[in-house]
Amino acid sequence: MKQWIVNMLLAILVFSGFVSAKNKEQVLLRIDGKPILKEEFVRIYEKNNKNLFDPSGKLTPKEYLNLFINFKLKVLEAESLGLDTVSSFIDELAGYRNDLAATYLTDVSYNEKMVEEMYRRMNLEIRASHILIKLGQDAYGVDKLKAYNKISDIREKILNEEADFNEMAAQYSEDPSAKNNKGQLGYFSAFQMVYPFENAAYTTPVGKISEPIRSRFGYHLVKVDDARDAKGEIKVAHIMKAFPRKADANQRAQTKLLADSIYQLLQNGHNFEELARKESDDQRSAQIGGELPWFSSANMISNFSTASFSLENNGDYSKPVVTSYGYHIIKRIDYKPIPPFNEIKGDIEEKIMRDPERVNKNKEAFINKLKKEYFFKEKQGNLEKLPEGNNKEDIGLFELDSILYTSSQFTSFLKEKHPGINLPDKAEIAKHYEEWVDAEITNYEDGKLEEKYPDFRYLVKEYHDGILLFNLSEKKIWKYAANDTLGLEAFYNDHADKYLWGERFKGLIIKCKDLDIRDKADQYFEEHVPYQEILDILNDEQKGVLTIEEGTWEQHANPIVDYYVWKGEKPKGLDEQLVYIRGDMVGPQPKTLDEARGLYISDYQNFLEKKWIEELREKYKVKVYKKVLKSIKGV
Repeated sequence: MKQWIVNMLLAILVFSGFVSAKNKEQVLLRIDGKPILKEEFVRIYEKNNKNLFDPSGKLTPKEYLNLFINFKLKVLEAESLGLDTVSSFIDELAGYRNDLAATYLTDVSYNEKMVEEMYRRMNLEIRASHILIKLGQDAYGVDKLKAYNKISDIREKILNEEADFNEMAAQYSEDPSAKNNKGQLGYFSAFQMVYPFENAAYTTPVGKISEPIRSRFGYHLVKVDDARDAKGEIKVAHIMKAFPRKADANQRAQTKLLADSIYQLLQNGHNFEELARKESDDQRSAQIGGELPWFSSANMISNFSTASFSLENNGDYSKPVVTSYGYHIIKRIDYKPIPPFNEIKGDIEEKIMRDPERVNKNKEAFINKLKKEYFFKEKQGNLEKLPEGNNKEDIGLFELDSILYTSSQFTSFLKEKHPGINLPDKAEIAKHYEEWVDAEITNYEDGKLEEKYPDFRYLVKEYHDGILLFNLSEKKIWKYAANDTLGLEAFYNDHADKYLWGERFKGLIIKCKDLDIRDKADQYFEEHVPYQEILDILNDEQKGVLTIEEGTWEQHANPIVDYYVWKGEKPKGLDEQLVYIRGDMVGPQPKTLDEARGLYISDYQNFLEKKWIEELREKYKVKVYKKVLKSIKGV
């Protein structure tokens, strides 16, 4: 609830847009001597008046200034009461600032380039082979060097034509499937491989071998065997006749005969879905007429994929196609090409954000950009001296924007982030050095956001003011009005005629089981027996034969009352002999406090706020520089 109200308050104040440099130093007004710049007012005024649903609600700068002053008076009062020093406020504002800063602590242009790049890759399928030498994500030092040297030696032998890539994959690759497929991966497209591997595949020319590539699995060599245009996605159904994994020629031939006989039945007009249910060995898809999920040519076995995408029209079916599983007859159900970029841009962005390696690539680009901007300079060789200098000498490790970052700072970082680290271990130090550098560069940029980006600075200020306004208004107005019983009653007594009931029917809605019960009920009514007693008497003989609802209804409040009193539409199923009303019309009457409590609380809040603003105007001196105000153009 609080989040919604804060956002609502900020919606009144959110700003954007260009303001010329000449406005920046102009003071528009002072409140208790505190200057408020023209720039801040203009940003809020323009945004608030440009996004109105009803253009007639636009205000002139002079008209809007009164609202702006009232807001600033409340914020100043909150600060004078020390609400901006409360830990809960400080933590909440810090949370909002961190959320806002996240969009500034990334390379937006790199993000856009990556999205465009991924769309291009989605339109191209790569067929590649690979060799993997496993290495843990946290491996450094000797283990890392050993793995790198091993895969580099393999690459050298292949490039020197001393060995065949696929034979080397079968012999040396630590991918368990390599012994059978000799490292051949088939076709794949964007988002189907880990990002470093995908990068290597899409940037290595066909027929060439990549440099050793590091992923979370280890080091890879990637050989690009082919590249082709992606074909979109297809939806098919199939009828499969399976043969054993190690089927001999006779078993394969027998399976082919079965598939051919089914194909002939299709040729003779039999229904594909019925045959799939009866004959297909793929039990899962057989239950739904052989239907398979959508797939691209890159994520289906080659023979099946080729046959599927060769079908030209929905409803076409293939001759029996052999795969490692058996023989398939494939029917095309539907096809869709790769959508235009604008249609799937959002989906691509989501996939990128869900992939830590792609996110880290953006972070790397952002850090590199900041290194150039702030003239990052490493103190060559000093990192290696750290173990010997630990607790003895503070060694400079790098400079950023002419600020020297030292070994003592790095040691403090390690102790905080990795308390169990063995500081004399050079491998451990090297492992976390880049992490520390990235953290320091990011923190430095974070500290300069208000200086570099006026929009960020003002938006943080709006959150600051908005949260203070909420906290003080909640205490001073909203909760106070709801809990001030005596004050609310006094306010109601002074304004009791403001909220009136319209013309109403006051009486009973009577529902009888049959005409005999109605006759008895009417007789009791004529004798002026109270309706509660009538209910007890008749329902005592037989439960549920009579119901009576007492109330007071305005028009449109009850369809039965509307029908009888205001000639409304007859309710469906209404039996006029068994359902009827008794009572009288009453004229307009004031609503009681309980009946209109929400409305009177709202009015009482407005009353308290108006009174509060008058007090604030008395308490704090407001001076407006009219010449500056006149220079502001209306929107």
